[in-house]
Amino acid sequence: MDFYDLLYKALTTDDISIKEDVVLKTLAYCNENEVREKEEFKPIVFDTPSYAKRCTIVNPRELPARKDFESKEGLATLLHAITHIEYSAIDLALDAVYRFYDMPLEFKKDWLIVAQDEVRHFNMLNTMLEDLGYKYGDFVVHSGLFDVSMHTVGSALDRMAIVPRYYEASGLDVNPQIIKKLDNKRKKPLIAQVIEALHIIYYEEIDHVYKGDKWFKYLCGQQGLEENVYFDILQKYELLDKHRPHINVDARKEAGFTCDEIKKLGAKECK
Repeated sequence: MDFYDLLYKALTTDDISIKEDVVLKTLAYCNENEVREKEEFKPIVFDTPSYAKRCTIVNPRELPARKDFESKEGLATLLHAITHIEYSAIDLALDAVYRFYDMPLEFKKDWLIVAQDEVRHFNMLNTMLEDLGYKYGDFVVHSGLFDVSMHTVGSALDRMAIVPRYYEASGLDVNPQIIKKLDNKRKKPLIAQVIEALHIIYYEEIDHVYKGDKWFKYLCGQQGLEENVYFDILQKYELLDKHRPHINVDARKEAGFTCDEIKKLGAKECK
């Protein structure tokens, strides 16, 4: 089995069933074999995300404002936005395995397990979209997470800092706020299902951020860097001064963040 050719196939298709099949095959392979580096292997820097033919990509400023979640279209726009994040997360996890091929086998297993979770999240959300009469690709999207992944192709340290430890960790801050907005509408059956799905995603994303934290710290140790280089990396990508109205202290601590880091990110208290 050509491990990296399979990953390339998964990263360039918008067919979720193919991505899922590749995740299962490569994870099974990792559980039984050491993955050898390919001689003279140069991972491709992709020009476009795998969903480019399925979705209309716009500048984030051009995304329409979300409508009332009580309307069918309003709930569908919310679901679609989260579905797009989960689709993007599949490729982010697969790209980490494909691109940083010289990392340990445990790194590969960790991110393939994350990809497996993200596929399940996508399928769960897309089923609810279809129950509303829509499907993934029916609303415009932005390519922010793909762009970030391509900006960090040269550094596994930057990737771990920016993707799981910044963007996915920010999801831990935002997810409970969305649940809170939906909670007083949970009497509607589909909204209750959405809330249940968000809870599942929330608790599993804590583990994903924890994996990113683990490998960020591993790379800091490998490169002889202090872990507070995290804030230098955020500054480099112009993310340090972003406004964070809700810092989820408990979830971030569970995912590996220290109280010192959490306070630097804007939390008033952390114990």
